[in-house]
Amino acid sequence: MEEVTNVNKQTNETSSEPGSGESKDNRNEGFCFTDMSLESLRKLNEKFIKERDWDKFHSPRNVLLAMVGEVGELAEIFQWKGEVTQGLPELSEEEKVHVGEELSDILIYLIDFASRCHIDLPTAVVKKMEANAKKYPVEKAYGQANKYTDYK
Repeated sequence: MEEVTNVNKQTNETSSEPGSGESKDNRNEGFCFTDMSLESLRKLNEKFIKERDWDKFHSPRNVLLAMVGEVGELAEIFQWKGEVTQGLPELSEEEKVHVGEELSDILIYLIDFASRCHIDLPTAVVKKMEANAKKYPVEKAYGQANKYTDYK
């Protein structure tokens, strides 16, 4: 599972080789996240919560429900818009900022939820990607949008 293992190397290099997960028509070309770890975000949020004495309100259930609410707020931005393309050129700058705010809320709650459940999110993601690679082998799933049971 070389492509998933490469995630652990934390490199910004990309490949357009078959099976690399990159297509020749890569619409995300030129985009990358800043190099900030989930752990640093977890610590930043933990400090924020402690400074306000809000920890008592952040049970796993409450954090999960708050995250679901934020997903609803994100969906509301796109409601009735029709299909939108990568980069969101159909949205106004104000709407794009709003998307970023709601995505931030979701990520903050996701990290908090994972922490409270003692789930190491980066490790869980890599394991999930490994499982997905087995369920969706490149030679069978390439260019297809079928359910994994169709590839058995």
